Amino acid sequence: MGQLSFYNFMKKNRILTALCLLGFVLGNAQSYIPTYATRANQVTQTNINTLLQEFETLGVKKTGTVANDNALQWIKNKYLGFGYTASQIQENPFSYFNGTGTTSSKNLIITKTGTLYPNTFVIICGHFDTITGPGVDDNGSGTAAILEVARILQSVPTEYSIKFIHFSGEEQGLKGSAAYVNDVVNATSPKMNIKLVFNLDQVGGKIGNNNNTIYCDQDQGGLTSNNAASQAVTQQLATCTTLYSPLLTAFDPAYSSDYIPFEQNGEVITGFYEYVRGYLEHTANDTLVNVDKPYVKNVAMAAVGAAQHFAVAQTTLSTTENSISDFDVQVYPIPTPSILNVDFVDTKNQKFEFQILDMTGKLMLNTTKKQMDISSLDNGIYIGKLKIGDRYFQKKIIVKK
Repeated sequence: MGQLSFYNFMKKNRILTALCLLGFVLGNAQSYIPTYATRANQVTQTNINTLLQEFETLGVKKTGTVANDNALQWIKNKYLGFGYTASQIQENPFSYFNGTGTTSSKNLIITKTGTLYPNTFVIICGHFDTITGPGVDDNGSGTAAILEVARILQSVPTEYSIKFIHFSGEEQGLKGSAAYVNDVVNATSPKMNIKLVFNLDQVGGKIGNNNNTIYCDQDQGGLTSNNAASQAVTQQLATCTTLYSPLLTAFDPAYSSDYIPFEQNGEVITGFYEYVRGYLEHTANDTLVNVDKPYVKNVAMAAVGAAQHFAVAQTTLSTTENSISDFDVQVYPIPTPSILNVDFVDTKNQKFEFQILDMTGKLMLNTTKKQMDISSLDNGIYIGKLKIGDRYFQKKIIVKK
């Protein structure tokens, strides 16, 4: 995370200044969308672990260094591997005075065009530069989460365009994001139309902490004209988090990270930051061994859910998405007063998990058994979610006694 006097003060006092609203706030227009959950569940721990390990291997990625250039190329290669084309990928060079001379670096921008509003953008961003140590938490964690969002949504139609942006120069005072706002956002004619900016910075959590909650950042300073809109979308972010991940939520003020130049430009911002701060950022100990990797996975799941909500993703699965057909799974009887059965054939004998959620996304049951007693549930409609390996199935369940 970068250093700015006011926002650094807020960062150091984030627990005192946070609203400390644990739990979630349901937006008026938000409800659980099974397809969004299916995609959120496509985040894998293996992918997260691999991304974090490779990020660490790239070394100290200080802005203007060869390691920083290598990290940018590594990120670019990931997008090409996901199926994004070279025409969707842009490098945004910038320079700044470092006190003794000029430092040059690049941001990386990947654009996914929307189906209805191609000229209105949801920006999902985070920085990849580090200053001391490999920066696996700050900000390999955010980088990994963004990459998982981009991988999963690559072929999913969204009404709004998405720009995945990986900023450099953050640790030197938000140099890359400031340059992007000045040289690209404001230089576009007409000015680029941004729906919102969703920033992920330091979302790794320190291993050993109780990392079951994520901070949702909202605009409480700077320009006042965009505060209310930021707080509204941050409440939506919190709702998505509880709908599509196991995490609880709390709120805190936006601080010194790459959404600040956008906020100062009048844009609507929100973001994620780890709730229990690890305090290893900017040190040689910000390494893979100290990062809570399952926490990063949960953050990435929440980010996939939120990205779909903000960009209005298609709500039906395409034939290329990794779901299980109705012919492969039987859930019965429906309706049922008490005992529910789940039958399927898995020749690979993979581990499976079955969850039942209410229509707000609250987890009511989590089991690894094919027969379960659900008599404790109230009459109503629920969502059953079956995960077998990396495949998913969802079914409406009716409890009627």
